[in-house]
Amino acid sequence: MEQLPLIALLLYALYEGLLHAFEADHILAVTNIVSQRSTVAPALKDGVFWGLGHTSTIFLIGIVMIFFKVNIPDHSFSYFEAAVGLMLILVATYRFYVFLREEQIVIHTHHHHEHEGANVQPHIHIHKKGSHSLHRASYGIGIVHGLAGSGALVVLVMTQIDTIGSSLLYLLLFGLGSIIGMTLVAGVFSIPFSKKLINSKGLRTALVLLSSTLCFAYGCYVIYQNLFA
Repeated sequence: MEQLPLIALLLYALYEGLLHAFEADHILAVTNIVSQRSTVAPALKDGVFWGLGHTSTIFLIGIVMIFFKVNIPDHSFSYFEAAVGLMLILVATYRFYVFLREEQIVIHTHHHHEHEGANVQPHIHIHKKGSHSLHRASYGIGIVHGLAGSGALVVLVMTQIDTIGSSLLYLLLFGLGSIIGMTLVAGVFSIPFSKKLINSKGLRTALVLLSSTLCFAYGCYVIYQNLFA
C-alpha cells in the first residue's frame, strides 16, 4: 500500500470506521440489544455506547503497540475473533431467555390512598428493564468487538503514519466513524421493534426470534472459521 497524504489517511479512517459498523457481526449483536427497546431514542444511545466501547479497546491496543512496541502475533487475533463469536452466542441466548421468560418486564401492584384515606385502590405498574443495564451491555459488546481486527488496524496505521500523534488521531477518527455508524445501525434496526411505528406484536415477536437465531448461528460460524476451519 503506497504512502498517502496524512489528511487523506485521516479521512479514510473516518470512512473506514463508519463502514466497519455495518459488518454483519456488529449489526446482529446490536440488533439483539435494541430489540428490547420500544422506541428509537434509547436505541440510538445504545449505538453510541457500543461505539465508545469499540473505540476504547482499539485505542488501548493502539497505545500498547505504538508506545510500548508490543507486537501481538497474528494468530492471536483468531482467538479474539472466536471470542466475538462466543459473545454473539451469549447475546443471542440471553435474548431468547429474556423473550421466553418475559423478564424484560416486572409487574407488581401498588396501593394508592385517596386524600382522605377512605379508599384503597390497587394499581398495576409495569417496569421495563433499566436503560442503564442495556447501555452497559452495549458498551461491553463494543469492547469485545474492538478486539477483533484491532491489531491489524494498528499495524496498518504504524506502516502509513510516522508520528505517534498522527497515529493516535487516526485511531480516534476511526473510532468516531464507528460511533456514528453504530448509532445509525442501532437507530435503523430498532425501528421494526418500535411500538409507535409497528403495532403488530406478532411481527415484532417474529423479528426478535429471527434476529436472535441469526445472531446465534453467525456466532457458531465465526467460532468454526477461526478455530476449526
